[in-house]
Amino acid sequence: MTGGRPGLALVWRLGAATTLIVMAFSMTAPVLAVLLQRSGHGTAFIGAFSMLPFLMVGLLIPVMPRLIARWGTLRSYRTGAVLQLAGIGSFALADHVAWWALGSIVAGTGAAILWNTTEALLAEEAPADMRGRVMGLYQTALGAALALGPFLPGLLRVDARPVLWLAVLLVAGCLLLALTAPAHEPHERRQAHTGTLEALRTVPWLAVLAFAGGVFEAGLGAVGAAHASATGMSLRAAASVAGAIGVGSFLLQYPAGWAADRFSTRRVFTGAAVALLATSSAIAFADRAPWLLWVCGLVWGGVGGALYTLSMVQVAHAFAGRATAGGAAAMISGYTWGGTIGPVASGSALEGAGLAGLALLLGALAVLALTAARRLQPA
Repeated sequence: MTGGRPGLALVWRLGAATTLIVMAFSMTAPVLAVLLQRSGHGTAFIGAFSMLPFLMVGLLIPVMPRLIARWGTLRSYRTGAVLQLAGIGSFALADHVAWWALGSIVAGTGAAILWNTTEALLAEEAPADMRGRVMGLYQTALGAALALGPFLPGLLRVDARPVLWLAVLLVAGCLLLALTAPAHEPHERRQAHTGTLEALRTVPWLAVLAFAGGVFEAGLGAVGAAHASATGMSLRAAASVAGAIGVGSFLLQYPAGWAADRFSTRRVFTGAAVALLATSSAIAFADRAPWLLWVCGLVWGGVGGALYTLSMVQVAHAFAGRATAGGAAAMISGYTWGGTIGPVASGSALEGAGLAGLALLLGALAVLALTAARRLQPA
């Protein structure tokens, strides 16, 4: 996988750069939340503040393929990295929440460009016989960065301000990698352009699977931890429920990509949906068997993340010979909105009907994912 192809060399360079960005984000998000709480802001305000980057990604992703087609890979990526540096730099330089909010909006704009550019490049340049493993390895690196970032302040024994400056240095490293990258443009991107809406019409069931992945991987952590805390668990035990989702996501990305390279993607999607349906039913009994919270969390994180990884692999096959930025944007949109809507929907179901209501909601989503898997054309 490290041959002489310039496109694949650029994949690893920008993949490493994006991993630095993700680690910087995972470091700053909890630090800013703590600083806001210490300043007297409530959890509703903190939640709305934390949503700003994801909101910008969800809103801007549909227009990213057209921008990438016009600017090219490196110019787009460098622009996103500059915006990320400006946004995270505002966290370290300013103390006012208004500047932080503006910084989050700017950083979210940069994230939309970086996310779409990197994943489209991976889909276009990864060799067809190892796309699953390349994508799985990349998603594993991102999962490790997301998992490690929040622990760095404790591991390094530093306070909030040094952590924010360390995040600035990481983003500066990302920008340096992009600025020193050799010029290269994927052949497919020079040949054809596919918009986000066109991609959604072409592979609607893949977008449904990406949405389900966003709900299960990104939309259940906070709700699961809150429910565990409400049952009387300690803060450490309750937080570990959300941690189980992260651990599952980290562990399953590469195996999912490996399976996609060796088996029919439709079969792998079907198996993933069945696993989600089983754990969605099992969560109804977690009040009598609390250990199910961790077991279900591991499956939700692992399989939910795998749905997104597999969707990107399938996009690369479906759009072979064409620019995949539109297909990647469609999958990112599905995943992002799943992660945005998931906490609201699952929290409301849990509050209104308890674990049975949550099981019913997640079971219905798993059935939808199973239906989408069976509707896919074999790759």
